[in-house]
Amino acid sequence: MNYPFDIIMVPLQIIIFMFTIYFFVIGFCGMWRKKENKILTPEKKIAVIVAAHNEEAVIGQLVENLNALDYPKELYDIYVIADNCSDNTAKVAADAGAIVCKRTHPTKKSKGFALEWMFEKLFAMDKKYDAVAIFDADNLVHPAFLKEMNNRLMKGDKIIQGYLDAKNPYDTWVAGTFAIAFWVIDHISHLAKTNIGLSAVLGGTGMCITTDVLQKYGWRATCLTEDMEFTMKSLAEGIKTTWAHDAIVYDEKPLTFMQSWNQRKRWAQGQFDVAHRFIPKMLKEGIRRRDIRILDGCIYLLQPHFLMISTFFIVISYIQLAFPPFYTNIYRFMPGELMTAIMLGQYILPMIILIKIRAKLKAWFYMLLYPVFIYTWIPIIFLGFIHRNEHEWSHTKHTRAMSYDELKAK
Repeated sequence: MNYPFDIIMVPLQIIIFMFTIYFFVIGFCGMWRKKENKILTPEKKIAVIVAAHNEEAVIGQLVENLNALDYPKELYDIYVIADNCSDNTAKVAADAGAIVCKRTHPTKKSKGFALEWMFEKLFAMDKKYDAVAIFDADNLVHPAFLKEMNNRLMKGDKIIQGYLDAKNPYDTWVAGTFAIAFWVIDHISHLAKTNIGLSAVLGGTGMCITTDVLQKYGWRATCLTEDMEFTMKSLAEGIKTTWAHDAIVYDEKPLTFMQSWNQRKRWAQGQFDVAHRFIPKMLKEGIRRRDIRILDGCIYLLQPHFLMISTFFIVISYIQLAFPPFYTNIYRFMPGELMTAIMLGQYILPMIILIKIRAKLKAWFYMLLYPVFIYTWIPIIFLGFIHRNEHEWSHTKHTRAMSYDELKAK
């Protein structure tokens, strides 16, 4: 039977179904890891760069941690960008053993601008590096991080993202659900795509980029999500991002709901901005090159749009329950087993991942609150769309100071 709104609602349901199947299949591919023969001999010279704005509470522990990495000291140097700081970030970093580069600019205040400035300084130096490794000031880093990056660099990878773990996953329920979200994305997106030859996405920290790529194409990533911007800019040039599962960085997660809200709103604004600027070019290049990795990058950028469309469909579905049917529900014709598998998968896959990483019992308690984290993305996405053209950087204050030894003892 045909209804007047079928011309809109049927294509809408098909789009939602295809997107859901696509993400479900890719997510399943992250349940295993390919075996790898690693190159263990350190060779690559790496500039370790930390962009810091008023981070005196945490920068010292990170620099001390970086100085103790299991990598030859002659092959890496630690640079801290004291960016528009009004506290003792520069002094604390210098006392801990970093090379401090102070930067001040009245308007260009985001991390992307700070990195662009630092890269230009780096390329003008007499000392040359094969790659840069980028961290946030609140991070702690696994001792083998640079060894793992050296392995990927020796195998010819140009842009590499490390495993994004949590420094404080058990501090509050907000930090806990945030950590679960990152663990899930690490597996069902980054690892999964690497397993099947697609591109991962840079995560803002724990990332490594060769200097020849930066010099050839430039950084030029200065929006609210500079990591995603650089990922897609590079992907449009045919350079994918590789995932290094054993190169682990521990990131400080927000402690309060409002911190989480503001950070995710900034990410949503940035993703809409990047999507609207890069999808046309990426579609053209993906079709011209016949490169599915570029087309998959477009689908990744469309995830917020997919959430908005899905929300609209759910609202219309509830309206239809109160009135006579005015569109055809195609899901009534789908196999019940398939729909059940998709419905359960969004909860089963995260639980499998918690088992794989041997998460503590507290994380399983936070799983009960994980849907709150997921569903609060809905208003955030709509706000991100409304404010997508605003580019004012919202700084997240970091206060969770701990050493790497304290982290491992928890």
